[in-house]
Formats: sequence, structure tokens, C-alpha cells
Amino acid sequence: MKNEFFLAFNEVIEEKGLPKEIILQALESALVASYRREVNASAGQNVEAKIDAETGKMSIFAEKEVVEDVQDERTEVLLDDARLVNPDVQLGDMILVDSTPPNLGRVAAQTARQVIQQRIRDAERQAQLNYYQKEVGEIVSGVVQAVNTQGLTIGLELRAEGSMQRKDMIPGERFHVHDRTRALVAEVKDSNRGPQIILSRTHRDFLRRLLETEVPEIYHGVVEIRSIAREPGERAKVAVSATQQGIDPVGACVGVRGVRIQAIVRELHDEKIDVIEWNNDAAVFIQKAISPARVVGVYLTDRTAANKTATVVVPEDQLSLAIGRDGQNARLAAKLTGWRIDIKSLSEAAADAWGRLRDDESLAKIAEAEKDFLPVLDTMLAKKAEGRPLTPEEYDQMARFVDRVESRRIAIQTPVEPVVSPFEVELRSKFPERIFTQKILDSGLSEHVNNLLQEAGYLTVGDLASQVRLDPDRIYRINGIGPKALSEINTLIDNLEAEMAPVVEPEPVATVEAAVESQPEPALELVSEIVEATAEEATPAEVTAPAEEEVEEITSLDEIFTLKPEMLEVTSVSDEEEDTSSSGQKTEGGKKKKKKFREVEYDPDRDITYVRRKHKNEEGGSWDW
Repeated sequence: MKNEFFLAFNEVIEEKGLPKEIILQALESALVASYRREVNASAGQNVEAKIDAETGKMSIFAEKEVVEDVQDERTEVLLDDARLVNPDVQLGDMILVDSTPPNLGRVAAQTARQVIQQRIRDAERQAQLNYYQKEVGEIVSGVVQAVNTQGLTIGLELRAEGSMQRKDMIPGERFHVHDRTRALVAEVKDSNRGPQIILSRTHRDFLRRLLETEVPEIYHGVVEIRSIAREPGERAKVAVSATQQGIDPVGACVGVRGVRIQAIVRELHDEKIDVIEWNNDAAVFIQKAISPARVVGVYLTDRTAANKTATVVVPEDQLSLAIGRDGQNARLAAKLTGWRIDIKSLSEAAADAWGRLRDDESLAKIAEAEKDFLPVLDTMLAKKAEGRPLTPEEYDQMARFVDRVESRRIAIQTPVEPVVSPFEVELRSKFPERIFTQKILDSGLSEHVNNLLQEAGYLTVGDLASQVRLDPDRIYRINGIGPKALSEINTLIDNLEAEMAPVVEPEPVATVEAAVESQPEPALELVSEIVEATAEEATPAEVTAPAEEEVEEITSLDEIFTLKPEMLEVTSVSDEEEDTSSSGQKTEGGKKKKKKFREVEYDPDRDITYVRRKHKNEEGGSWDW
């Protein structure tokens, strides 16, 4: 590539960093466009451009008709010239022939410049579109390039531009050219002029991403953001919860001396942020969402998904604080919790409760129970209507009355069926029912372990058993619970499961008579053979009562089944240890050995076998033992 055209080609590749194939394709398109413009070729004519990347040679091939006499060189070619390309071509055929003009390099250089620049711009726009489509919902940083009545134009990475309208800016903010700012990528659109990147600083996800940036616990998932309600530039409420025991989610977001939350407040143009702890109980969650106002009671009057309504009762001096300026606090609490919140003062709630008891016949039982207090309540309401102050004791009585009436009314009109999960159903079948109401302090565990479990929120033994079977590692993560305490807890849970284990009844054992009938004959035959052998070899004195007793013992059931080989020694009542037979022949030493007799007796009470030997007295000829 020695000519200037391809030197410029290589320079463009290195400068823009685009693939070589894209530039070659752009050049070929430029050559075709310049050829059509130069020869005024029709759009229906097929024109192709070829570029040799090794030599830099450029060629244009145009489709022409094979004729005998050329009238128009743009669309016709002689037969002889066509057969140089294809020897088999005939008259009337269409064929691609080389139609490269002599000044193609100069014309191509002028046309290709514009085409290449357009291709480069298209490639840059596509790269911007792909990049910022992945950044939707994330925070980007940029420099203000222009300020007008419609909004801002902000320069971003990859030479892209983002637009921020006035409605997406926090009220009271003022920006100047060259100011650096951060915003959320709310939307990315594709257009003929390039990607349209819409930025926002009023979106609630902008506050979510700022919290993730400033609070490492949120970024790593230790603290979770449950919901966000925000009125930009004025106030915001954030509900957070911890995914691990022992973590304070509110303290983690606020930081030491509020250093973390203050950084976010400055970024949001001094927007007030209330961080509250999320709770699974809707009444407790609503009570916290009304903060900083103090709440007397929260009553969920309508639990249907379409119209969830809660009544919040606050003291007289907290009513304006609970509602907020222009209803802002109540509005944010409703957005945060997803409940429609009706805030009432204590005296107003008491008057409404008294009116329901008087007008609603379904509350007749409640009215009967409260008939003694109603005259006292009338006196309190009359004093309040006259503007006279009430004592704290009277306010307490009024609050207890409202709580009794509202709680009973809700229980009667909207009975709530407990939602039981399939896991809880299976769990209740494995454990005694009593453990789900048994307090953790009465579990039998050590006092130290009971206190740790109670502080962690496990109030009943059923709560502990459910957590152990669902995720035992969560119990182990409680501060103060070690391997020893965990082993004690597992032992308790195993014992509770053992109580519900089915009792396996042993199989009925055959009676003594059946056992004797099953195997009587072999044992009796063996005993009879033993007795006969003893009678033949022993003297009459040897087969006396002990032998009879022995036979009776052997014939018992226990002896039948515990017959051992050593018991067969009873058959050998005499044992001659001579080398010769009973004929009295001498041994090798020339002396006869004396006959030795022995008897074996078994004492079943002591489980001992006795061996008794007797020798013949040479003087008297008698036997002694």
C-alpha cells in the first residue's frame, strides 16, 4: 500500500481503533457510490467494487449486456471482450466486466472520506447505545455542557451526551457550565441522531444507589433496602432490614455521628431522610413509618389487598407532627408501607368508638361490657369540647378504651385466619403441639442460652425448633452461641422429635407351652440317651437323686435352649486314664494307674459347675471323696 489512499486507510484504522473489515467495506461502498455518480449509472445495474488488501489495487465491475455493436458503454459490452472474461458467454447474456475508470483513486478518496466518517459515527453511536443500555438504573457522572430552560445537557463517557429535564432535577438546584454532577440513568432510547440518554436526580432509585455507595453493608447484602418513599428536595423515608443477627440496620445506614447519611443529604440538596427498620408485622411497621410522631395504637381495619386501610391513633400534641406539613409525613408513610393510613387524635378516636357502640348492633356485646365506662367517657369528651384540659390519667383511660373497642371490633368484623406455610404444617406434625406456645425460658436449656435466644427473637420453643430445622447456621451466628450451646439445643430438638416418634410394639412372644411343643422331642431323646449311658457305666449309688434332679433341670425350658457342649460331661461319669483297657494290663513303667472317677454337677442358682472326684482307699477298699 504505497499510494496515499491506503496510507490514509491505515491511519484511520489506527486512530479510530475500528476493525479492518469495517473500513474495507466502507471503502468498497464508497467506490461503488463514486462510480455511479461519475458515469450516471442506473440504480438497477449491479455494480461491485473489489480492493486487494495486499497490493492496494482497486477495481470496479459492472454488469453489462453482451451485444455485437455497443451503443452505450455503461450497459453494453462486445462479444469478444466478454469472452475474455467468460469463453462460454453468448449474445444477450449479462456479465460482470471490469469497468474501472482511470481517475478512480482521486474520486474514491473524495467520496470515501465522507462514507468512512459516517461509518465511524455509526459505530461510535452503536457502542454508546450498547454501553448505556446496560447502565440503566445505575449512577453516572458527567460534566454540564449546556444549561437552558428545558434542562441540562451533560457530557458522559464514550463521548456521549445525556439530557436532564427540569422535572428530573431536585427543586432548588442550580447548575452552571462545567459543573460536575451525578445522576441516575433512567432511560436510553435509540434515534437517528444517536442514543438519547435520559438522566434523573429525582428518581427513588437514585437514593437507593447512593445508599449502596455510602453504606458497605447494603452493597454486600448484610443490610437490605425494603422500600423507599421520596419527595425530592423535601423528605424521604427508607425502610431497611438486616439479613444477619446482631446487625443494626438503621445504625449502619446512619453511620458514626451521622457521617454516612449526611453525605447523601448533601448530595440531595439537603433533603431530609428518615431511616426506619422494616418489620413483618404491618401494625408495627406503620407505627415506625409515622415517626418521628409518637403513636398510641395502630388498627388494621381493612386487610383486603385492594383496599388495605389502617387507623393510626396519636396523642393530641402529636397530630400535626404525624400528618406533617401539607400531609407530607402521612403521605410518605402510606407510600412506604403500601397501606392507606387514617390518622386520628385520641379524643377523635374515642368519640368514633363510642359512636360505633351506639349505632352498630353487632357491637352490642362490647357496648354491654363497656356500659360502666361510657358515662365517664362522656364527661371526658365534654371537657375536651369545652376546651378544658384533661389529666394524663384520663388520657390513659381513653386510650385503653379505644384499644379495647377497636381490637374487639376488628376481631369480630374481620377475623384473620392464620396463614400456615407447608413447612409449618410438616413441622407441627414432627413436634408436640405444646412447644409452639411454650416460652423459651421454660425450654430446659441453660439460663444463659435461653437469654441469648430470647434476645435474638426466639420467644417460644416452637420458634427455635422451626429455625433449627430450617437453617441451623442462623442459630450458630447468634453472638454467644458456641458449639456447646448448639449441641445442647440440638439435643433438646432431638428429644422433642423422639416424643412424636411412633411407638413400635414388640412382636408377641410364643408361650412356654408353644415353645416346648415346637422342640420337645430332640431334647428328650438326648436326655434319655444320657441317662441310659449313665446307668450302664455307673454304679447304682451313682445314679441316685442328684441324677434325677439333673434330668429334671435339663428338661426345663431354659435348659433346652441353653444346652451347651460342656453339659454333655454328665454322660461321662467315669473316666479311665489308662493306656490299656479295663483288663488291667501294665503300662510301660510296669505299674498300673489307678482308676479315677468323677462326677459333674451344675448349680443353676449360682451358675457354677462342680467336678467331684473319688479314689479307692487301698487299705479298706472303700471309696472316699
